[in-house]
Amino acid sequence: MESFDWAFKAYAEGAVFTAFDTETTGLDPVKDRIVELGAVKFDRNGPISRYSALTDPGIPMPAEAARVNNITGAMLAGKPPIEAVMPDFLRLTGGTILVAHNAAFDCGFINESLARIYGGRSRSLTNRVVDTVLAAKRLFPGLGRYNLQDLAAGLGIKAAEAHRALDDARLCMEIFVKCCDRSLLHL
Repeated sequence: MESFDWAFKAYAEGAVFTAFDTETTGLDPVKDRIVELGAVKFDRNGPISRYSALTDPGIPMPAEAARVNNITGAMLAGKPPIEAVMPDFLRLTGGTILVAHNAAFDCGFINESLARIYGGRSRSLTNRVVDTVLAAKRLFPGLGRYNLQDLAAGLGIKAAEAHRALDDARLCMEIFVKCCDRSLLHL
């Protein structure tokens, strides 16, 4: 299992992080699209800024996805496309360490969107990334379930809007901080 001691140390030293989450039309970053981005930029003193944007995916919002994230096609009508939103997200996350729950999923969607926006040119996130699933499994073994909502509840963190990007990013940030607190006891 990957060690994130470098990230926990960076947190203790005052580095800036961005916890983020995507909501999507499905599970495949090649055929599905991002419909919501949420992020919380923070350091050891707490949140610095928050970001949330709904985006028009350019494809119909599947009913199955809407049942999970409560985002409907009507909510996305008239919203900007991902290419209009991505520059703001990249400015927010630039120079920060990214934190995501099941990071491969969210980074996969961001990177696929970047490839589409920039015409397939090699453009992807270059930030270092911490996956709170992996960190929590190492630091809080035996919890049983490590999906975002169950892990947050198991650590005493309350969700406000499950499966909405901004609140999921907040949960991810709070889980990461708890991992840091646990890890720093042992550094």
